[in-house]
Amino acid sequence: MALGGVQDEATSFAILDRFVELGGNFIDTANCYMFWIDGGTGDESELLLGRWLAARGNRDDLVIATKVGRRPSFPGGGLEHSEPLTPERIATGLEESLARLGTDRVDLFWSHRDDPGTPLEATVAGFDAVVRDGKARMVGASNHTAWRVERARGIAARTGAAAYTAMQNRYSYLKPRPETVLPEGGHVHAAPTDLEFIAATPGAALLAYSSLLSGAYTNPAKPLGDHYEHPGTTARLRVLDEVAAETGASRNQVVLAWLAGHDAPVIPLVGVSSVAQLDEAAAGLELKLDPGQWARMTDAA
Repeated sequence: MALGGVQDEATSFAILDRFVELGGNFIDTANCYMFWIDGGTGDESELLLGRWLAARGNRDDLVIATKVGRRPSFPGGGLEHSEPLTPERIATGLEESLARLGTDRVDLFWSHRDDPGTPLEATVAGFDAVVRDGKARMVGASNHTAWRVERARGIAARTGAAAYTAMQNRYSYLKPRPETVLPEGGHVHAAPTDLEFIAATPGAALLAYSSLLSGAYTNPAKPLGDHYEHPGTTARLRVLDEVAAETGASRNQVVLAWLAGHDAPVIPLVGVSSVAQLDEAAAGLELKLDPGQWARMTDAA
């Protein structure tokens, strides 16, 4: 998300190069990263990725995802001014993203939010149109609840349209207080019912963003925030540290291993600001918890 906006070009290219060297091939961006920084427009991430793809000539080796629905409708606007998910805006938004990325298609195109102001039938038709045009291979829903995804899938089934095949919600080992409003605008936390839905839907997966809570597991300079201040956090951190000691891994690595160990397919999305952080995360995905460790972590409350 921050590559090309917070991280400079040389650092961003080094991270992406190392990611590919490690065997990575899935890169997730959006048409609004990072409009909220000083001087930001929302073009930064896609433009950086486009320059890197052009420089490396490796587009066909990668799975590229981007999103529509959270870009402010006018310069200087906030999330309350997010673009609508009408067929017209979906099509135009993707054309703009393709131009910034320097490619003729994306592999996964996300609805970045649920837009109750646009009929769901119209949104489904809009995403179907870009799939039929060959400009997106698959579509997914980010920051949606499972029931809205299932309703959209029902519309798609009745009309023969492309259906959402993945969800992307916030999810990590620590849980915020129930019913709390997350301070990060637009974040929708995965609920237990979302994971049940994913587990029961063949071919579906949950892509978990903020999987490492922006470094809060290991960086004292990044506090968890008031929404994590409850007894469950204390209990979970205690077990997390126990498993980290047993495995010789870092907290971050154990969290990633726990996420990847779910019965429902969960793919942790990790944003890094250095090659060293990327190497740590990659090692975490190699870590396999034994069933007892995973159960202890899951049951801690």
